[in-house]
Amino acid sequence: GVPGAVAVASNMCHKFPKAMVGAYKRYKYGQVDLKLGLFMAASASVGVWLGIKMQEYILKRWGEAGSTLYVSVCFVVVLVIVGGYVFYDAYKIARAGGGEAVSTLARYLQRINLPPMVTFHTAGVRISLWFTLPIGLATGLLAATIAVGGFIGVPGMMYVLGASGLVASATELVIAFVMGLGGSIKWALIGMIDIRLTLIILAGSLLGVQLGAIGTTYVKEHMIKIVMGTIMIIVALSRLLAIPKPLTQLGVMNFSPDLLAWCQIASFVIMCIALAVGALIILGSMYKAKRAERVRAAEPVYDKTFS
Repeated sequence: GVPGAVAVASNMCHKFPKAMVGAYKRYKYGQVDLKLGLFMAASASVGVWLGIKMQEYILKRWGEAGSTLYVSVCFVVVLVIVGGYVFYDAYKIARAGGGEAVSTLARYLQRINLPPMVTFHTAGVRISLWFTLPIGLATGLLAATIAVGGFIGVPGMMYVLGASGLVASATELVIAFVMGLGGSIKWALIGMIDIRLTLIILAGSLLGVQLGAIGTTYVKEHMIKIVMGTIMIIVALSRLLAIPKPLTQLGVMNFSPDLLAWCQIASFVIMCIALAVGALIILGSMYKAKRAERVRAAEPVYDKTFS
C-alpha cells in the first residue's frame, strides 16, 4: 500500500548499507570484481539521477497514482523480458550438464578493439569501456524507477560483458552501494524516504545478505540463474495484479472495489511466494552441496604409491 515513489526511495535507501555488507562478504570469497563494479557505478549514478528526475515529473503531472502505475508497468515489462531469457538460459545450461558458457554477444564484443580497452581480472574479461557504460546507465535508471537495478545490471554483465553469474551477482552489490548512496541523498532532499520503512526492511535483509554470501560458495552458477529467472517471473505476475488500482484512480478504467481488493491481496501473496521460492531453491541447493561435501570428506583416501 506504499506509494510507488516512496517505495522506490525507501528501498534504495535500505539497499546501499545492505549492499556494502554483502559486497564486503563476497569480496572475501573472491567473487567481486571491484574494478568492474566501480566503472559501472559511475555511469549507474548518472542513470539514477535521470530516473529520479523522471519520477519527479510523473509525480507532478499525474500524482501518486501515476507514479505507482509507472513503477508497476516498468516492473512487469522488464521482469518478463529479462526473467524469461535468464530462465531459458539457465535451462539450456542445466541440460548441457551445468557448464556456464560465455554468450555469443559477449564473445563478439570482446573481439572489438575500441579504445579504451579495460581488463577486469576477477571477471576474466577484456572489453571496451564503452560497452560497460550503457549497462551501468540502464542499471541506474532502472534502480531509480523500480529500485531493483540488478535486474538489468546482472544479466548485462553476464550476457553483454561475459562475466559469470557468480561474479556478476557479487559485483552488482558494489554498483548498488555506490548508486544507492547518491540516490538516497537525492530522494531524501525531495522528502520521499520513509526512514521507518527503510529500517524495518534493512533489519530483515541483513540476515539474508549473510546467508546469500555463504550460499553462493556452494550453489552452482546455473542455479543462481534459475533463482533469478524464477523470482523475476513470479514478481512480474504480482506487479501485474497491482496495475488495476492506479488505473482506476486515474480514471483510465473502472474496476469494482471487490476486484481491486482481491488483486491487492493476491499481489501480496504472490510476492511472498516469490521470496519463499527463491529462498527454498538456494537453501535446498546449499543443503545438497554441503551433504555431498561431507560424503566426499568421509571417503577413505587410498595411497596408490605401492599399489
